[in-house]
Amino acid sequence: MSERDPQFFDRADSFIRLANEQMQSGTESGQVSAAFMYGLARYSAWFSASGWKTGEDMADAKAETLEFFVNEYRKMLELNLDDYIDNFDKYIEASRKMQANS
Repeated sequence: MSERDPQFFDRADSFIRLANEQMQSGTESGQVSAAFMYGLARYSAWFSASGWKTGEDMADAKAETLEFFVNEYRKMLELNLDDYIDNFDKYIEASRKMQANS
């Protein structure tokens, strides 16, 4: 995560905007979150598969692949949880205003 390209946050924000749009159409936030995580898991499996020549090679690296993706997600989640803890009032107020305007 330390060597990200300039559009990293723009791409991340586009996924968040899509999730927010789904919530505005009446889908509960928990359902949107679950679908978001499933989509990421599916994409990550494809991404991993695209780097192997055979399913057997992929299977041999399954534990290492899981460890990598889980560790990376954990780091990103911890950073964002800390950010929300530090800015809780500001972020929650902005979220409430956004929900009120929808």
